[in-house]
Formats: sequence, structure tokens, C-alpha cells
Amino acid sequence: MKRKPWVITFVLVTGLLAGCGGQGAESYLDAQAMARLRDALTKEPPLPDGFTARPEQAWRMPFGQADENCRAVLEPAGGRAPGQALTAQAAVSYQGDGLGEQAGVGLARYANDEAESHLDHLARAMGACREVHTSSGTDLWLEELPLRDTGDEAVAGRLHGRLNGYPYAMDVVLSRVGDTLVSVVHTGMNDVDAARTRKVVEAAISMVSA
Repeated sequence: MKRKPWVITFVLVTGLLAGCGGQGAESYLDAQAMARLRDALTKEPPLPDGFTARPEQAWRMPFGQADENCRAVLEPAGGRAPGQALTAQAAVSYQGDGLGEQAGVGLARYANDEAESHLDHLARAMGACREVHTSSGTDLWLEELPLRDTGDEAVAGRLHGRLNGYPYAMDVVLSRVGDTLVSVVHTGMNDVDAARTRKVVEAAISMVSA
């Protein structure tokens, strides 16, 4: 099957999003920050063996129904991070060679200390995201994923169960690197290798740290 040409999704957020995530600084676009994220995502990251180094369009949730907490946790990897004080955002995905394997990476930069505040909020949302159920045969449960020493601070979980009736798993890792929120999802049919997830996260963090 021929791959689609890679597309990098850059999300431009205006002041209309300033109401998301509490009180404080308004969102505004920073041209230099956008350029840095764009440059970071066009470089070949040190992904684990079997992943294509060429980024494709932003990751999308494979199910349409999820509660507010689960959506809050999953959306940043697809380029829909919290909007309060957001100055730049970009998201891509990478195909792996495992069955159903895909990695979604979202980078979101914030003014002031909002990256830390947003990660705190997302950590609470992950704690409240217990399960995802749909009428099409999707039944997923979230459990803690012990993933330490990623960025300045991080929270991680694993959704596992069945997607449209088939065995499925998804690791979700939200990290903060300075003023940037680094969001990663690593999916696969049947199971996901946590060690491989860590390598994907490290590759994503290197995009910000380079």
C-alpha cells in the first residue's frame, strides 16, 4: 500500500481559546516558537527500529466516543492541547512495523508557567479516565504505566482491551520539557511494548531539547 505524502499539522490557536484551562495569560501566536516546532518535526527523530522516520499527518483517536477526561488526555497528541497561554503547537504521527503500530507526537509550547499547570490538570484527568466504551465493540480500560525520568515531569497510562472487537492497546505519555508539553501515544493491536514506548517518548523529547 502506497503511503500518503507526509503532512505536518500545525495548529494555530487564537485568543478564542483563551478561556480554556482557567484564568491567566491569553493565547497568542509566537512566530519564532512556531518555526522552532516546525524545524523540530521536520528532522528525523531517533525512533526505535521499525518506525518510518518520515512524519505523517497528526494522529487521530480511533474511537469517536470518550468522556471529557479521556479526551483531555488523548487530544494533545493529535494537536489539540489545552489552549490557555498556548503560543505554538504542532503534531505528527509515525508508522511502526508492528500490527496496528503507530506513534502520535504532539508538541505544545506555553507562556509563563502554564505548561506545568496544564500537566497537573492532565494528570488529574488521566486519574479520572477509567474506561472507554462504544456501541461498535470498543471496551478499553486505563491502568497506570510506570514510566519514570521522562522530561522534567511526566504522567503515563495504558488503555487496553478491545477496539471494534479486536485486541488493542495504547500507551499515553504526557511530559513537560521546560515550557513545552510533549504528548505521545503509542498504539498496537494485541499489545504495546513499554520499552518501545519509552524510546518513542525519548525521541519526542529530543525534538524539543535539540
